[in-house]
Amino acid sequence: MLLPFPDPYDFDISTERFRAFGVDYANLWHEGGLHRVVGTREMRIEPAPGGVDVEPLDDETRAVAEKLLGLEFDLSPFYAWAAEEPVLGPIALRLAGFRPPLGVTAFETLVTSITAQQVSLFSAFAIRNRMIERFGERAEHAYSFPARERLASASEDELTAVGFSRRKAEYVVGLARSDVDLDALASLDDDEVRVRIVAIRGLGPWTAEWFLARHLARPRAWPVGDIALRKVALDLYGVTEHELGPRLAPFQNLSAHYLLTGFRVAPPA
Repeated sequence: MLLPFPDPYDFDISTERFRAFGVDYANLWHEGGLHRVVGTREMRIEPAPGGVDVEPLDDETRAVAEKLLGLEFDLSPFYAWAAEEPVLGPIALRLAGFRPPLGVTAFETLVTSITAQQVSLFSAFAIRNRMIERFGERAEHAYSFPARERLASASEDELTAVGFSRRKAEYVVGLARSDVDLDALASLDDDEVRVRIVAIRGLGPWTAEWFLARHLARPRAWPVGDIALRKVALDLYGVTEHELGPRLAPFQNLSAHYLLTGFRVAPPA
């Protein structure tokens, strides 16, 4: 069934992240479509005129598909602003219709960030996949992302066995077992979200910013300290990411996604 999306929308670019760093068992690209386990059902998303075709489509799968495909982002004001930007403007034109994907749940987003700490995204995807295969449930093609309760019952040794460092295993198990209401973070302002996240062992400012950016879709989220963003800032602007962030207000989040994705899939000549 059709899930309509406002124009412009580019399904291929918007789902590129799920193919760029290797197979993603929880968000699986298979034969031209994106597969995700929702509850006990496997949902398939593929491009269609006017939006995407989602099967099955109901209230539960709709909410997941909209999150996964970045429907929360309002692209029109961003494009109008970016048109005046000499560096970002051409990138936005090349990536017209790109909606950055968002983490479906707060817990999954934070665990994924822990796997990506201080390693390449290729390594992070590989470790994440082994965790998903070990602790998730396979449907037809994709696996469910492990439930918080499942990882809370896991031992640190079980996580190190699938590739986590001892410290990252401690962080994941500690997060899963904590009494922090992660879903309640969505009701807080940006600064309070940052405070709550960095108070959790193993989660620092970089994780907090990516949580704001990749789960809550907050417009001003800007992941200072991100190695890839630092390289893009230096190569395209000749400044550090610390200096670049304020120049891109109030669209730091979309700017970061467009700069990083553009640099990867459509680099400037």
